[in-house]
Amino acid sequence: MNRPSGTAACWLLLIPYIGLLWVPFYNVHDPVILGFPFFYWYQLLWVPITALITWIAYRSMRHDD
Repeated sequence: MNRPSGTAACWLLLIPYIGLLWVPFYNVHDPVILGFPFFYWYQLLWVPITALITWIAYRSMRHDD
């Protein structure tokens, strides 16, 4: 079976899913940064992290074109 070389890197895509799925972990008010409670800035922090992880997974896939 010929699998793409970046299959292991695709497992990285589960990190944001798990990090945002476990709501009781970040359903708190403190610490507050720039007036934003932890609940909001934790989710906003995942936007660039998810973009970076997606880019890493994409670059690690073999593209034969």
